[in-house]
Amino acid sequence: MRNNLGPALAVGALLVLGTGLGLALFWAPEDADQGVSQRIFYVHVPIALTAYACFGWGAWKALRLLWTREARYDLESYTAIHMGTIFGVLVLVTGSIWAKVSWGIWWSWSERQLVLFLVLFLFYSAYFMLRYSTDPGPRRANMSAVYALFGVVLIPVSFLAIRLAENFIHPVVFTREGPQMAGSMFFAFCVCLAGMLLLAAALYQAELAGKRLDARVRELREALA
Repeated sequence: MRNNLGPALAVGALLVLGTGLGLALFWAPEDADQGVSQRIFYVHVPIALTAYACFGWGAWKALRLLWTREARYDLESYTAIHMGTIFGVLVLVTGSIWAKVSWGIWWSWSERQLVLFLVLFLFYSAYFMLRYSTDPGPRRANMSAVYALFGVVLIPVSFLAIRLAENFIHPVVFTREGPQMAGSMFFAFCVCLAGMLLLAAALYQAELAGKRLDARVRELREALA
């Protein structure tokens, strides 16, 4: 069953994400204020939430490593953080495009929610510098795990900053009263989010399988040397 998980996730991601994008482009109504440029919302926000989920998953695997001392959790945590960093790049790119089209600027250093996400992204980018500055082994695994756990604290701070934004650069769509959008728009968003999470899961499984295979090949070479 585990061998079939990756292809199943890939097919599911293709179907669900394709459906979500179709709904976002051709079914959901156009935003009254931003017009057609608002449709990038259906890509940008799901990517951001997926990045948060990947970082959170990496922290959970790091906690499992420190708790159980099972070496496999080190690779699983690393792979999740790698996925989160990739999606983090896409968040910054799609967010800058949206800002430029809608508000005429690529970036604003005065926007705390933008800066906090950049800090989160740079923090996890430094994770790889720390990891590869140490030789493989339990010491590197433990250091990486502790670093991943510290980073997860920045996730609610970054998310809260977006919710507290009161200016025009980063509109707040989800409030205590619920989603501030039409029902069809929210449905399209949920489908896109589900597809993006499936895509991240498929990529995670593919990378994890590849790294495990590479580790086995390396062990075999060392045994035959």
